[in-house]
Amino acid sequence: MSDALREAQRIADEVLFPAALEVDAQDHVPHLDLLADAGFYGLASPESILDVPDYPTVQRIVETLASGCLATTFVWVQHHGAVIAVAGTDNHDLRDEYLSPLATGQCRAGLAAGAAVRPGAPLLTAEAVRGGWLFDGQAPWVTGWDMIDVLYVAARDEHDVLVWALVDTAELSATEPLRMVAAQASRTVTLRFDRLFVPHERVTSMITRTEHLKGDPESLRFTGSLALGVANRAIKLMGHDEAELDAARDRLHEVGHDLIPDARAQAAELALRMAAALVVHDGSRAILPHEHGQRLIREATFLLVFGTRPEIRAALLDRFR
Repeated sequence: MSDALREAQRIADEVLFPAALEVDAQDHVPHLDLLADAGFYGLASPESILDVPDYPTVQRIVETLASGCLATTFVWVQHHGAVIAVAGTDNHDLRDEYLSPLATGQCRAGLAAGAAVRPGAPLLTAEAVRGGWLFDGQAPWVTGWDMIDVLYVAARDEHDVLVWALVDTAELSATEPLRMVAAQASRTVTLRFDRLFVPHERVTSMITRTEHLKGDPESLRFTGSLALGVANRAIKLMGHDEAELDAARDRLHEVGHDLIPDARAQAAELALRMAAALVVHDGSRAILPHEHGQRLIREATFLLVFGTRPEIRAALLDRFR
């Protein structure tokens, strides 16, 4: 086990899990500074100080932290898209300005991609103007509001090109946080863009939607570890054998792109089934607000729809028939 994974396990077991029920009832997550101080905001940075030997270790860190507190991990995990984008951008001035603050957690990022990437007409459009772009529309389901400094956001232009940029959250207006059955402390909102001017200097990349979708399976592989984290905690609380969890983890790590949706569905179904098993295991006390069974089954339900795609939905429905 790497030192980074060992530290993630310590934080999950000693800090996040003991506070998870309390955080579940709050309107923000309180442990982001701890993750920053431990170096975890730089997990995806080429300048990372963490001992992370390979990508499966990255996924295992996500799973481990999610086994402690899904709400905290849900906010933190969406930071890394901005880190990867800034590390790889040809916009060297933007890289010089933001990579180090992002990697240390001094600057924290959220993510808004679905409004532009979704099939059909985009909810968030990009119009080319002198010196940059006008972003117009809305971005639903943006996590971490009031806990993030910048938003890594995509808008789509008339030629089906995605314009990716870093936008200061101070420039945006948000709805009240959505009321959700789980991860309420993540402060998930809908953001409005009213022909917001985004200068070229804030753009990290431009890519056709078709090309972007070719890499989409890897994002599904990465976020699938959240469901494994919920399953992990339920199994530990029951004291059950971890063989099925190990098998689901290995499959999510190893399958090719065409099978990732099914592996992602397998992880989500396992989380729901293990959370339900915990409720049965604990009996009637599991439905009390101070018990983890009811929290984990709500979180597993949440993860049935988070980041889903038609292929994942179809695979899940096949498993539930």
